[in-house]
Amino acid sequence: MTKPLILIADDQADVRQALSLLLRDSEYQVATAASPAEVLSSLRQSRPDLVLLDLNFQRDTTSGAEGLALLKEIRAQDAELPVVILTGWATVQVAVQAMQLGAQDFLEKPWENARVRSLVANQLTLASTRAQLRRLAESRHEQGADDAPVFQSQAMGEVMEIAARVAASNAPVLLSGESGTGKGLLARWIHQHSARMDQVFVSVNLGGLAETLFESELFGHVKGAFTDARGDRMGRFESASGGTLLLDEISNIPTVQQARLLHVLEEGRYERVGETASRTMDARILAATNADIHKLIREGRFREDLYFRLNTVEIALPPLRARRDDIALLAGHYLSRYAREHGRNTMKLTDAARRALECYDWPGNVRELAHVMQRAVLLAQGEQIEAADLRLAGSDTAERLDNLTLEQAERYVIRRALESCGGDVNAAADKLGVSRSALYRRLEKLRQ
Repeated sequence: MTKPLILIADDQADVRQALSLLLRDSEYQVATAASPAEVLSSLRQSRPDLVLLDLNFQRDTTSGAEGLALLKEIRAQDAELPVVILTGWATVQVAVQAMQLGAQDFLEKPWENARVRSLVANQLTLASTRAQLRRLAESRHEQGADDAPVFQSQAMGEVMEIAARVAASNAPVLLSGESGTGKGLLARWIHQHSARMDQVFVSVNLGGLAETLFESELFGHVKGAFTDARGDRMGRFESASGGTLLLDEISNIPTVQQARLLHVLEEGRYERVGETASRTMDARILAATNADIHKLIREGRFREDLYFRLNTVEIALPPLRARRDDIALLAGHYLSRYAREHGRNTMKLTDAARRALECYDWPGNVRELAHVMQRAVLLAQGEQIEAADLRLAGSDTAERLDNLTLEQAERYVIRRALESCGGDVNAAADKLGVSRSALYRRLEKLRQ
C-alpha cells in the first residue's frame, strides 16, 4: 500500500526538517517547499495527500497575506486537497481567514508531536472518506439510485447544506417539519451519502405501532415470550444493524416506552422480549416528527433527555409554501415521472396551470403536490395540463376563509378565479374587476 504523501511548505529550514523527521518516522512520505513558487511547482509535479502550509514566508511580516494568497491558488487548482495551516506569528484572525478560505485545521508553533500525528491522521482519514463518498454517490447517480430532493430555493439549500455536513458522521439526526415535507426522502439521502450507504436502510412508523407491540417490533422477541410468539423474531434495531434506522413519527411514542428507548440509545444494547442476553446496537439513528416537539416537552408528553439524545443535529424542513421557488420545479419533476410511468411522455403544464400551482398554499406539502400531478396526468384530456385539470379547489374550501390572512385570502380568490375561467388570465381579470397587468402584478407578488 502506498504511503500518504505530505507536503511541508515553510520558509524555515529547521521547521521543514523537524516535521519531515517526525512524519517519516510515522510512516509518511514527505516533500518540502520553501516558497510559494516551490509549492505550486511541487503540486504540478505530483498531488500530495495533505499540505502543511505556513502563512508567513517572510520573517518580517505577520500578516499572513502571502500564505493566504497561496492558499487561494491551491484551492483554485484543487478544491478537495486537505490543507492544514502552520501558524506561529499569525494572529487568530488570520487563522480564521484561512479556515474560511478552505483550510481544514491549523497547527500552532511550537507544536506537540502527538498533536501533529493525530491531526495528520485524522485529516487523511476524513479526506479518504470524502473521496469514497463522492465515488459511491457518483456511481449511484449514474445508476439512477440517488433519489435526491429537488430544489432551487434558498430555504432548501440551507437544509441540504446541513444534511451534507452531517451525512458522513454517525451522529443522530432529528428531522422535523410538517407532514409531506420530505423527511423520509431526506433521511434516505443522508443514508445514501453516509459511510453506511451500502448497508440496509430500515424505517419504522412508530405512530402505527400498538403499545403492546412496541418492544417486540423494535427489539424482537423469542419463541414463547408472549401468547402469539410462535417463533423467534428479529426486531428493527437488529435488522438495521450496520445500516441506518429511521424512527418515524417519534413524538407518538407513549411516555412509558420513551424511557425504554432512551435506555437502549444511551447504553447501545438491547434485549429481545423474553431474552436475558444483551445484543449490541449497531445502527445509525435518524428520527422524524411532524409535531411541535418543544411544546410536547413543555406539556410533559415527551422526555427532554430523549429529545437531546435524538437530536445531536436537528434539521427543520420548510413547508412548501415557504419555498415557492421550488413549486414549478417540483411540479415538472413529478410531471416527468408520472407521464413516463403512464406512457404520456409529451405532457406539459400550461402557464395558467403553473401559476395556479404557485398560488396554492399546499397544506399537504410536497406529498400533496406529487398526488396532484399524478392525478392530473391520469385525468387530463390532451397533452397539456390546464389549471382545471389540477382540481385544487377541493382541498382549500371556503370554510377556511375565516382563518386566512389577507395575503392568503387574496391568493385563494385569485386561484379560484383562474380555475373558474380555465386559466384564462383576461377572463379572470374581468371576473376580479382588475386589469390584466394588475392581475399579473398580484401574481408576481404572491409568488415571492
